[in-house]
Amino acid sequence: MANPPKLKTAVTASERLKNLRNTFGTRYGEVPRFYACAPGRVNLIGEHIDYCGYAVLPMAIEQNILTAVSMNNSNTIRLANTNPNYKDFALSCSGDIAIDRDNPQWHNYFLCGLKGIKETFGITRLTGMTCIVDGTIPPNAGLSSSSALVCCAGLLAMEANKKSLSKVELAEICAKSERYIGTEGGGMDQSISFLAERGTAKLIEFQPLRTTSVKLPDAAAFVISNCCVEMNKATSSHFNIRVVECLIAAKMLARAVNLDLSRALTLAQVQTELNASLDEMLALVEEVLHCEPYSREEICKVLGITAEQLSTDLLSANTQHVTHFKLYHRAKHVYSEAARVLQFKSVCDSDFPESIQLLGELMNQSHESCRDLYECSCPELEQLVEICLRSGAMGSRLTGAGWGGCAVSLIPSDSVDYFLQAVRGAYYLPDPHRAAMEKQSLFVSKPSGGAAIFLEE
Repeated sequence: MANPPKLKTAVTASERLKNLRNTFGTRYGEVPRFYACAPGRVNLIGEHIDYCGYAVLPMAIEQNILTAVSMNNSNTIRLANTNPNYKDFALSCSGDIAIDRDNPQWHNYFLCGLKGIKETFGITRLTGMTCIVDGTIPPNAGLSSSSALVCCAGLLAMEANKKSLSKVELAEICAKSERYIGTEGGGMDQSISFLAERGTAKLIEFQPLRTTSVKLPDAAAFVISNCCVEMNKATSSHFNIRVVECLIAAKMLARAVNLDLSRALTLAQVQTELNASLDEMLALVEEVLHCEPYSREEICKVLGITAEQLSTDLLSANTQHVTHFKLYHRAKHVYSEAARVLQFKSVCDSDFPESIQLLGELMNQSHESCRDLYECSCPELEQLVEICLRSGAMGSRLTGAGWGGCAVSLIPSDSVDYFLQAVRGAYYLPDPHRAAMEKQSLFVSKPSGGAAIFLEE
């Protein structure tokens, strides 16, 4: 298994690197020892199914988290950010790394990466470091800015402490350690950040973690557009409620077919235990689960557990208030979305003349399922997706967790300029707030490479 690359680079060849180096020197009076970089991602299809055990199909984007790092013999790690909205932070190299779930400031994501490396190697005292972070990923936009920061921190902590890990190991460690912030996510974001390759999307499968390159059609372009509504997964319970609903749905399906409940942790594992197809799992959902929300009492009765066991074993810290759970809708989305991911890859592999149209239809079906079954859209996203389709997109869907953030649209390559102009005029320019954000909110995305360490030549 390959490690993240270490690349020699001429800092003067990159305006961004040069500016970051100058900022570092002006502030700290020294030159960075190295730079760590981790990209964001756009998920083309496969929303909210990685934590259910199913494959997803993202690509890394050019926007990333870049950190300049120097090491020292102090007992302190100092963090700063080029964005003045993000305050400086410092912590001791010794002792436990405390992460405040109730106040998820930017530095807590950085601390997740540090903590993951510290615990993996049993490091008593981390190397003293000075770090300045520079990010170009729009925050809270569904493009994995938070996970990229976790991955960047994990990568630089590994390098500074002279440890060695493969890309797969780093992805798994960062996926686990990001849960310290309170979100019960899967491993897609961290996996694509480390395992991405320039020029290709990736089918990412789990248990074990593995990737397959997916060549996107030459005649297709993917455009990202931000609805300008921010959604931070760690500050709300929306995301974790969906995770819990999928977990309970898996238990309910397992109970109905007499599976060992202790082995039914995800909806994918129920399918594996039954050796069933995705179509057969969708039929089982129709047969076993009812459309109406389930009460706590009904769940406890079916599963043969107490209310206390429900709270302790199935609910997370920020979902203890939930009284009703939409199990049918969530399970139906997961199984149908898992099928769409495989169909998407099959179309890309086959390179049909009508590939773009077929991929667009799958993206539209995905969005409808996210909106109607998973209920993770919002009015602004719906308006934006409608405008994208009206402006010539073959397919358009929310990407990321939802409830705000971005849409990704599939456009014929020869229609990109018209599409950008039409969306700009219909969604961004009429609203002063959106117009001010437009340059960072509407752009063509091409598959980028994965996380790396940069050393000055």
